[in-house]
This record gives sequence, C-alpha cells and structure tokens, in this order.
Amino acid sequence: MRLLGNIIWFVFGGIFLGISWWVLGVLMYILIITIPFGKASFVIGNFCFFPFGKELMSRKELSGKDDIGTGALGLIGNIIWIIIAGIWLCIGHVISGLICCITIIGIPFGIQHFKIAGACFAPIGKTVVTKEVAAAALKANAESKIDNLRK
Repeated sequence: MRLLGNIIWFVFGGIFLGISWWVLGVLMYILIITIPFGKASFVIGNFCFFPFGKELMSRKELSGKDDIGTGALGLIGNIIWIIIAGIWLCIGHVISGLICCITIIGIPFGIQHFKIAGACFAPIGKTVVTKEVAAAALKANAESKIDNLRK
C-alpha cells in the first residue's frame, strides 16, 4: 500500500514539492549563513517525494544525544524559520490537507500533507526515518527512561 500511495503522490505533485524544496535548499547553501536551513530543506524535500511509510522525528529522539540542531541553536533557528517561512508553508500544507480530506480517497494524501506541515513548521534538528525505525527509537528511549527512574 505504501508503494502505491508513494507512486500516486509522486506523480500528482510530490515531484514538484520535492524539487521546490531542493531549489530552496540550494539557494540557502548559496547564501552560506543559511546553510542549516538548506540542510533542513533537503530533508523535507526528500520527505516530500515519498512520504508514505516515513515519519519525521527529532535527531535527539533517534540517537539519544544532543547535537547542534537539537539544542539552543536549533531552537533559535526554528524560531527564525517559523517567522520567515515556516508558518506560511505550514498553512499551505494544512489547507492542501483539508482539501484532500474532502473525499474518502483523498484522506491518506491529506494526512501526508499534515505530516509535511509539521515538518515545515520546525525542520531544524529533525530527520526522516521509516515508521519502524521511529517506533523502535521511541521504544528504546522509553525503556531507557524507565531504567533511569528505577535506579
């Protein structure tokens, strides 16, 4: 089902979404100071090509360690991103998701727009993984927290 959903998504708009994010990423790399935004744009672009079966999650949740994008600098970067572009991109994907959800057939595509809207809102410090990897990481983090509480 994921394969069919990804093929339909890619043909009917995913290719244009992904390429537009990549173009934005190249522009961000050219401006040099906005390289963290460029990296996030490439992550979201890849997510836009084939979103079915994938989840967006914090790199800290995935690895269990902080990095430059998951700490204070990542928070500042996300705030700047939200003000400049994130809110508008998020609103666009929410509207697209609502339009897709008008029909029963469009509901899975609307859900994907809502996932991408979340990615658009605060992309710095995030990565895209399969649903299975996300579930395993969350389970491992929960077990680690339980072990720490028992000590």
